[in-house]
Amino acid sequence: MLSEDELALLEAIRESGSLSRAAARLGKAPSTVSHAARQLESRFDALLFDRRRYRLQLTPAGRLLAQEAARLMVDVSRMTQRVRQIASGWEDRLWIVSDELLEFELLLPVIRTFDGLKSGVALRLTTEVLGGTWEALRDGRADLVIGATNEPPGMPDLRWAELGVMEWVFAVSPRHPLAAVKTPLTRDQIAEHRAVVVADTSRQTAARGYGVVGGQAALAVPSMRAKILAQREGLGVGWLPRQRVAGLLAKGELVEKKTVDPREPNVLYLGWRGDNDGRALQWWLDQLSQPRLAKRLVQGAEVRF
Repeated sequence: MLSEDELALLEAIRESGSLSRAAARLGKAPSTVSHAARQLESRFDALLFDRRRYRLQLTPAGRLLAQEAARLMVDVSRMTQRVRQIASGWEDRLWIVSDELLEFELLLPVIRTFDGLKSGVALRLTTEVLGGTWEALRDGRADLVIGATNEPPGMPDLRWAELGVMEWVFAVSPRHPLAAVKTPLTRDQIAEHRAVVVADTSRQTAARGYGVVGGQAALAVPSMRAKILAQREGLGVGWLPRQRVAGLLAKGELVEKKTVDPREPNVLYLGWRGDNDGRALQWWLDQLSQPRLAKRLVQGAEVRF
């Protein structure tokens, strides 16, 4: 490992091409710089400086040493910063998993504010669906989950809080056969038509789809936005977040249908492990506990295509 002075010496000689100019740049006597250069060569038992020409240059070995030393110095600087970061209570990284039901763009202002703290914490944000959200926390693929739709499962050190309540509407395209059927719709009437569902990302439990009647055909799509689009196009039926499709309902691009078995509103949850007391996690929990942000996340923005 080279010291900062030795690294500065290599860089000064490489750029200036002479001991005298390198000495002037470093604010040292030429004899001092010459002695330091020879000590460096002796230390590595290698010729690092080519003195045969008018312009002093680094040998291939010297260039390699300078490049590797510079890289190591950057690594040491980063390591030092990370050690100080952890010592001051900030995590090395924070892995946040949001249920795909929430709109990621609504978290962007929160991320921007967090960046302003200059904590050094690396953020990783991913999404899961239904059972996959709690599963990510249980399996160590998340430090914080946002918008989990099922009730908190039994797991060691689990902490949770309610984020808010999401309301649903059963909606179909005006071109869909069910649009003309008198309501309330029965389970048998709904079962005759394909449902559109967002695919459950759970890896270890049986995948589920809310609002699917037994034996009903299903079209699995990757996101709630895709589900809304598919239903608007008449490719299937199902329950949609009321606030997100309010504009489409108002414009007649979707039609609300009453059902014999209405869907109850869903409580959305925050979840984290009690053994994590890092400052980044606490900061995010403080932000998400603010009613204005929580309401916006739960209600979402109206979908526009």
